[in-house]
Amino acid sequence: MRRLLTTGRFEESARLNNVGKKTNPLTLQPSLTLLALLFVGGLTLVAGLAIVPTPVHATTTTLVENRRQGSILPHVQVSGQGSAAIRSSDVLTTYIYLPLIARAEVCQPIPGESYGSFTAYNGPTNPPAEEHPDLNLALRGYTLTNAYKGLVNYNGEADPNAPQLPGLFADNRTATFSNVYRVYDWDWSCNCRGGPITDWPVTLAGLATTPGETIHVPGSGYTIGGGYEVLVLYATPERITLKYTPDDHVIWGYTIHLENICVEPNLLALYQLLNDAGRSQLPALRAGQALGRARGDEIGVVIRDNGAFMDPRSRKDWWQGR
Repeated sequence: MRRLLTTGRFEESARLNNVGKKTNPLTLQPSLTLLALLFVGGLTLVAGLAIVPTPVHATTTTLVENRRQGSILPHVQVSGQGSAAIRSSDVLTTYIYLPLIARAEVCQPIPGESYGSFTAYNGPTNPPAEEHPDLNLALRGYTLTNAYKGLVNYNGEADPNAPQLPGLFADNRTATFSNVYRVYDWDWSCNCRGGPITDWPVTLAGLATTPGETIHVPGSGYTIGGGYEVLVLYATPERITLKYTPDDHVIWGYTIHLENICVEPNLLALYQLLNDAGRSQLPALRAGQALGRARGDEIGVVIRDNGAFMDPRSRKDWWQGR
């Protein structure tokens, strides 16, 4: 037989089984061929391992549930060069790579818009606007109701100069009513919120919008002077209160509250400046002027007449000719 030397050479070590008997070279040729192939293969394997600069290291953790048998298959951990172990585990390591999806910012300034101011009468409001439930609708709040979502017909006279709510939208459309609500009453004796107002089935309309679309001042047959349509009595980043007289209160004339909007940043800054300065003047807007953008797929709209909350679905009053 032959054995492999560490130097890579072969040493003849075959012996005759019987004294005086010679070995035929032809009978050794297949063995020589086989050993030669093994030698070459070994060198190739050593060369292949030599070109790997560092040990391969990989770790995988996988749990697979066999739903038919109700069992969990063990995970396989491979570490280092060639070592492997199979063991059970109750730890699931999962990596999920998702595409980055950035939502477009809807509360952007409105190009080309600028805002003026006008003298406010009968003010400043008391309590302060942010604490006043007639100016800050968030203090009252509102609740969903199951009334009809659309325009309704009421009997009685109508003011031909009343604000027209299609003017909220740049395309002057008849809105889709996505939801309807009732605003909560206010108990002035305890200065606390009461139950939902029941004078009308609906006192706040949720109107369908496209996020980011501009929202405008509804036109009317009235003016506060100087070509302006309304005063801004209250504003935050998400709501605004508009008054169709130059008074710093809602006691007479029309008032509109808008909810879930992005008040235009420059308009909001002007309101905050004038409010902090004592409210002798407040921001003033023209009919049709853009005042902000829809924050989502619905804005809330309240309209009041001499302080009373009205039904914003009334066709004869706020949607005339629709």
